Amino acid sequence: MTTPNIVLIVADNLGWGELGCFGGGALRGAPTPRIDQLARDGLLLQNFNVESDCVPTRSALMSGRHPIRTGCLQSVPPGLPQGLRRWEVTLAQLLAAQGYATAHYGKWHLGDCEGRFPSDRGFDEWYGIPRTTDESQFTSSVGFDPEAVELPSIMEGRAGEPSRAVKVYDLDSRRGIDEELVARSCDFMRRHRETGRPFFLYLPLVHLHFPTLPHPDFAGRTGHGDFADAMAEMDHRVGQVIDEVDRLGIAENTLFIFCSDNGPEFRAPYRGTAGPWRGTYHTAMEGSLRVPFIARWPGRIEAGRISNDIVHVTDLFTTLASAAGAAVPHDRPIDGVNQLPFFTGAHAKSAREGFPYFIKSELRAVKWRDWKLHFYWEPEVNEGKGKLESPYLFNLTRDPKEETDVLVFNTWVMGPMLRLVQAFNDSARHSPHTPPGSPD
Repeated sequence: MTTPNIVLIVADNLGWGELGCFGGGALRGAPTPRIDQLARDGLLLQNFNVESDCVPTRSALMSGRHPIRTGCLQSVPPGLPQGLRRWEVTLAQLLAAQGYATAHYGKWHLGDCEGRFPSDRGFDEWYGIPRTTDESQFTSSVGFDPEAVELPSIMEGRAGEPSRAVKVYDLDSRRGIDEELVARSCDFMRRHRETGRPFFLYLPLVHLHFPTLPHPDFAGRTGHGDFADAMAEMDHRVGQVIDEVDRLGIAENTLFIFCSDNGPEFRAPYRGTAGPWRGTYHTAMEGSLRVPFIARWPGRIEAGRISNDIVHVTDLFTTLASAAGAAVPHDRPIDGVNQLPFFTGAHAKSAREGFPYFIKSELRAVKWRDWKLHFYWEPEVNEGKGKLESPYLFNLTRDPKEETDVLVFNTWVMGPMLRLVQAFNDSARHSPHTPPGSPD
């Protein structure tokens, strides 16, 4: 089999219930025809699970390891050691070693100093923001002092060269950045279509992270405000990448994935929705864990397939490495499992039955089959009971809102769930976690 190109688009804080193919679209004031068609052309996962925040999810994707292992628990102030230590092996490094051309266009959030930028971690080139999108509000905030806080910047870099700031990341830049990211992505694919070299395009979009502001061309497009306009733009941008893949005649040799990094925004006026699930990101509720996922690979992935089997974001590391013929590291625990046989239909079921779920250093929940066990209770952000004396157990098929604790009737479920936790703890004793903020 020819080594496939890989296109991985990650939306920012796109909730499960936003897209038309996940029950949203026009109901949310913004039809999403291009992403809906992508779903019809490939595999839609209803039970794709991520971490609670931007940094943990992106580190899990890039390392194949739960964030508590890598110390990537949350954002820290600019200039302090944050993101992945250079000891961690990234997905881009694995693919580059297999001869892939690699590019990152978008939001990194895994290191903002020399040695930790994307071009230091396996990407040939990058353009985007080193940290996060709310920084675009800094320069227009009352009392902002550029001597106390460095100006947020859009940056670029190439492997072997220092990364540099290109322009200030302000509200005008925020409105236009996804257009730039997609233009650079299409150019990257064209260049490597001509060389015949397989490529890995990692495109972590800025939409729909707050401030959720559309490009001027999309402002007022839906009649339902900035959030809906931004969602319509996001759908258009994904469509532009799809069109370029198709125009270049490489669709059948391109594994194309679209997903989100986190559950929906919860900050007014940029409120998102998780559809039938309860909660938003920063919680252990299903609205935080479950996000959209679509994979297209004509001739390899069956069109129109829908699955509710559990897949975790760490699995992308191992699955994409397998697609590229790369071996994952064996000198550290890798939590991701290879889902390529499941994606392509060689196996009917996911290779995973569950996973432990941490927020920062706390084991908040365990998910296994149709069951969810909560050790802490925080159904809404900043509104929790803290650690529970007795855990809450929910059957997610019968109770998607996680409203009725059924542990007393189903204590048998504790067995396999606690064994899963014990196996994780055993691996941590043999390979201790990296403390947050550790230097290289």
